[in-house]
Amino acid sequence: MKRIVIFASGSGSNAENIILHFKNKSQGNVIAVLSNNLHAKVLDRAKNHDIPVVVFNKTELSDGTVLEKLNELQPDLIVLAGFLLMFPAAIIAQYPDKIINVHPALLPKYGGKGMYGMKVHQAVLENKEKETGISIHYVNEHYDEGAIIFQSTVNVEDCTTPEEIAAKVHELEHRHFPEVIEKLISQK
Repeated sequence: MKRIVIFASGSGSNAENIILHFKNKSQGNVIAVLSNNLHAKVLDRAKNHDIPVVVFNKTELSDGTVLEKLNELQPDLIVLAGFLLMFPAAIIAQYPDKIINVHPALLPKYGGKGMYGMKVHQAVLENKEKETGISIHYVNEHYDEGAIIFQSTVNVEDCTTPEEIAAKVHELEHRHFPEVIEKLISQK
């Protein structure tokens, strides 16, 4: 059975969706949720499903403490689900092609440093885009520049607020992210 570790910084609805998806699957399961935010709702969501949680600070992410913890956990796949910090090169080097992220836009559009959450949806609205979507990609040393694994689009012509766009994009994340993870771990 493949071991999945999730990193998240916020509410954790994608993390919980992934946990639930793999709860009764034989290919893999979520073995831990790591967060840089002591008050993140994702921690409660993980605990409610008996998933161990690890909280760390920004220094521990870059000084090797988190890498040491990952080496103890021995994940087959590391999933960033709403994780907002730059992932350290040392972790990426240790786990090549084993770290993925979901981005709430069709990369390369609306990616990069500072482009996350509502900021992305606001930009999509302001630029009068007809469609947006999600990009699931490998993580490298640059924000949102890793090889794209999967994209899905949704029409947003009828949306008048970033919240409406966010709701449509969130549906795509919930529908596709667990399936893409399942496909990836089946290939490893």
